[in-house]
Amino acid sequence: MDLTTRLADELKQLAGFHSATPRTVALGGPDGVDLAIDFTAVDRMSCAFRELRLRVPALAAGGFDALKKWAEALSQRVTYLLENIGPLEFDPASGQVLIRSKAADAQPYGSSYYEVLLASTGAGLFTLRRYRTQKGVGGREQVELQVTHEVLKKLVADLIDTIPTTD
Repeated sequence: MDLTTRLADELKQLAGFHSATPRTVALGGPDGVDLAIDFTAVDRMSCAFRELRLRVPALAAGGFDALKKWAEALSQRVTYLLENIGPLEFDPASGQVLIRSKAADAQPYGSSYYEVLLASTGAGLFTLRRYRTQKGVGGREQVELQVTHEVLKKLVADLIDTIPTTD
């Protein structure tokens, strides 16, 4: 059973869940790939989560070029979130690529944006979060991502499908 099918089963079981304290769903996949999502609310059609993590052990040995390749592939394929995303910073010394919303969602109170961190250090990691800034207030705060079950399953499938081979 693939990760998206197992995720769909977990979402069905979590229907009705709502808490300020996230519940982490962790699923193991092929090639040692592990998915973890910190849910704060799930209903029959949608969900809210604080963070999505994908551990990809093959990327630890893949080098920085593999991260750059993944960043480009993700940015081209994941076009269905609230904002388009694209690589922002490449840091070969730390083995990290930062991807953000190309244009933040600007509102009268401030703006919101997605942030993805790809790292080849440790076991190889993808992390997705959403942040909000407030006009006149310094800093940013992490906020929940809200998506339908269909979008979340598509996102997970696209993350896995775009993992570069490290041969």
